[in-house]
Amino acid sequence: MGPRPLNQYVLKVHSRCDLACDHCYVYEHADQSWRGRPREIAPETVSAAATRIAEHARDHGLHRIHLVLHGGEPLLLGAAGLAMVLTRLRGGIEPVAQLDLRMQSNGVLLTPQLCDLFVEHGVQVGISLDGDAVANDRHRRFAGGASSHAQVRRALALLRRPEYRDNYAGILCTVDVRNDPIQVYEALLAEAPSRIDFLLPHATWNSPPPRPDGAATPYADWLLRIYRRWVRDGWPVDIRLFDSLLATATGGQSGTESVGLDPAGLAVIETDGAWELADSMKTAFDGAAGTGLDVFRHPADAVASHPEFARSQRGVSQLCQTCRECPVVGQCGGGLRAHRYSDAGGFDNPSVYCADLKGLITSINHESSTSAVRTGAAPDPGGPRGDLLLDGLPADDLLDDLGAGYGSAANLRRLATAQLAYVRGLLVQIADRVAGTPIAAAWDLIVRLDEEAADAVSAAFAHPYVRRWARHCLAPPAGESPDWAFLGALAAGVAIRAGVGVDLEVPVRSGLVHLPGLGALALDEPGEREACLSIAGGGFTARAGHSAVAVPLAGPAPPPAAWLPVRQAELDGWRVLVEDLDPYRDCYEWPVAGRLGPAQLAFWRRSLAAAWTRIQRSVPGQAPGMRVGLRAVTPLRVDPTGRLRSAASRDAFGAVGTVPTDPDPLAELLVHEFQHMKLGAVLDVSVLYDPAYQRRLTVPWRDEPRPLEGALQGTYAHLALADIWRARPGAQAGQQYRRYRGWTVRTIDELAATGALTEHGERFVRRMRDTVDSWSDDPR
Repeated sequence: MGPRPLNQYVLKVHSRCDLACDHCYVYEHADQSWRGRPREIAPETVSAAATRIAEHARDHGLHRIHLVLHGGEPLLLGAAGLAMVLTRLRGGIEPVAQLDLRMQSNGVLLTPQLCDLFVEHGVQVGISLDGDAVANDRHRRFAGGASSHAQVRRALALLRRPEYRDNYAGILCTVDVRNDPIQVYEALLAEAPSRIDFLLPHATWNSPPPRPDGAATPYADWLLRIYRRWVRDGWPVDIRLFDSLLATATGGQSGTESVGLDPAGLAVIETDGAWELADSMKTAFDGAAGTGLDVFRHPADAVASHPEFARSQRGVSQLCQTCRECPVVGQCGGGLRAHRYSDAGGFDNPSVYCADLKGLITSINHESSTSAVRTGAAPDPGGPRGDLLLDGLPADDLLDDLGAGYGSAANLRRLATAQLAYVRGLLVQIADRVAGTPIAAAWDLIVRLDEEAADAVSAAFAHPYVRRWARHCLAPPAGESPDWAFLGALAAGVAIRAGVGVDLEVPVRSGLVHLPGLGALALDEPGEREACLSIAGGGFTARAGHSAVAVPLAGPAPPPAAWLPVRQAELDGWRVLVEDLDPYRDCYEWPVAGRLGPAQLAFWRRSLAAAWTRIQRSVPGQAPGMRVGLRAVTPLRVDPTGRLRSAASRDAFGAVGTVPTDPDPLAELLVHEFQHMKLGAVLDVSVLYDPAYQRRLTVPWRDEPRPLEGALQGTYAHLALADIWRARPGAQAGQQYRRYRGWTVRTIDELAATGALTEHGERFVRRMRDTVDSWSDDPR
């Protein structure tokens, strides 16, 4: 496998700054290369950078590129200079890939003229602010010592104007533990950002961060106070650090280089055209970010092949022994690479924030998870009964957010957390049923690892079809027996993720040993119903009958052909499983497809990537929730009649099923089924209607009347389809938009007239109506 393509870039457009922040890694830390660089980026440098980025995107089939304008202070370039940069970037890159443009600024020089320019070019602007005036002015001052706080708040007020609000990306805040964390949080929240990004101050083992009064974990303690307040407030804003830790706790991606094990795909271009590594490396030593490459002589492929990028793609194996043995390494990822540096050991150290990161992660994991495994609290295997799993968090925000037809990343994580709690409860019931049998050893291992490697347990439990298996065991269909032995396969998956050595008995079904979310091993032992898995050293050996098969899952040795991994599709910086293996995936009204061949898989990957680009373009409000909530796409069998089939299941949160098709219809199918998946999860935590209501409703999309829940589900799905067609050009798109919008309005009225909606249900349906009413009769 070649190096991971680059899809994220930082372009330095000005190398100086109008503030003199004493914690700035560019000017105040070890690397001083800024002194020899041009103040402003030249037009030919911008054009060369755009050319390199475009050719890299074309060569690697990248559909979307993320680029941040940075400095120094990028606004020092002025309106004319920035217009030049933006025009050349869009002109050079957008014929090949969609360009997501952002800027990080201190905001001091922001004006309405510049905001108009950013609206014209679609630039999202992030502002740096460390809290109230006292907190901000500890570090973010002018060279003469004057405060910058008033000017920064003026910039934030400008971005909150209705005409600029869509270009307001959020706030970046550097932590100083001398500041009161709640005052900082409240000051940032008052600026109404869509996201807050808390950064630990850059430090190394050579220059450790300050620890007032010798406290062991002052940064964890500071951040935890904000985390607890944020949870009590109902997650009113996305906070990237907390979102990342919550996502990785359930097997998701971190989306940041600061924590987690996501492979890096970011390169920096300096004002002189030099290719560099991430800016944070400048805090390690002078020249740490340098590569010796530049955009005039070297393509982006040369940067992607740089040894430093290769290290970042090796996951846990590139970390020191202390990190590799840590139970929270999957979430922490060793922290930011620069923070591991020392003169004595180079980067082969844990983070200088190791104790803080571990304390923060273990506390968040403990506080965000339910006590189901330890208390035995378990739900009815027939399904959740509503209002049971939100764990005291306010439901109104979730209902308003999801009811509008979309769903923030924060609220999708709330639903995922509730689903995880429900699965845990089902497994407690299964443990009770297998107590005293050999299968109980698998449960004992899971309970032990839940203490030692909670992220591995959560990642395994979060696989979409684990709930389906558990429900099948506790309430099997007529004529079928519970598959209790599959608990061994689930425990094996946990142990492999945790890197724990253990021997386990696992079932063999149709010649395959299934490990949920990881893959399946084909055994050439007909008639065998059990295999012994010896897990050790980043892989396992399976023994059945007279054969033994070793499967290395880490390191240079390739796994054998008998190992069938779960494959993934890359979707612009995140990944979704193409789930064609799990034995419990066949839970839809339409049958699932079998294992995809290479050409079929390539088609799926291309179609999913292109469909995702269309979703981001036509219904961007769906994208944040889908990135969090959509874990797997399960291929369905092609309908011989040519009808496009798709499906979602209440028992498979995180997965949707669809037939293979072209990007435009696939985008519709994915959004349509994601709506069903979201609403199913909402119904798991909130009662929206009286379950005793029996009358069926006439709906325009079906010939036969539908039960109330079916009508509600269909309305919610068609609301999203109307939104898709609303964004598409042309007369046919307008016709489709009016069709779906009309269906939605009509059925909303039918639902409201039943008298069967609860207070939560009325609120949810009212938010759907608000969304439809905000649209005009004609799209565009």
